[in-house]
Amino acid sequence: MAEIKDRENALIMETTKGKVVIELFPDLAPGHVGRIKELAREGAYDGVVFHRVIDGFMAQTGDVKFGKSDGPNFNPARAGMGGSDKPDLKAEFSNMNHGRGTCSMARAQNPNSANSQFFICFEDASFLNRQYSVWGQVIEGMENVDKIKRGEPVQDPDKIVSMKVAADVAE
Repeated sequence: MAEIKDRENALIMETTKGKVVIELFPDLAPGHVGRIKELAREGAYDGVVFHRVIDGFMAQTGDVKFGKSDGPNFNPARAGMGGSDKPDLKAEFSNMNHGRGTCSMARAQNPNSANSQFFICFEDASFLNRQYSVWGQVIEGMENVDKIKRGEPVQDPDKIVSMKVAADVAE
């Protein structure tokens, strides 16, 4: 297992394809890291589908309203159009490269519209640099991210089984 330097700033995400460990970057995107941890601790991401997965680009998930497979508003046709009931976040763009395993917030056209959705890059996507808020990096389990079923939208999508802050999980 990858060494987790700071358990308060790491996520353990169990997916239908296996475990993924993400190191968080609170110095780079404090607001976004705070939101991700808050939603993870509420269990908001548990059961959320990967609704948009583009080969050679990224896997997108995190629609806790329409993408939560066991939630009251689950709607595969609308997955990707919702967020949480929390206010949108102010952009925290940086010079961090969107490389393989980078975790970044999805948003609408407005730079300050990120809420709960995020994506994980399969390959270099440096054309996204300084336009999306990078908040983490996969440090283990990228081979499991690679196995996530592709599609726009994805038919019978893979999902996040659970997403927890590492500090909240017994070692």
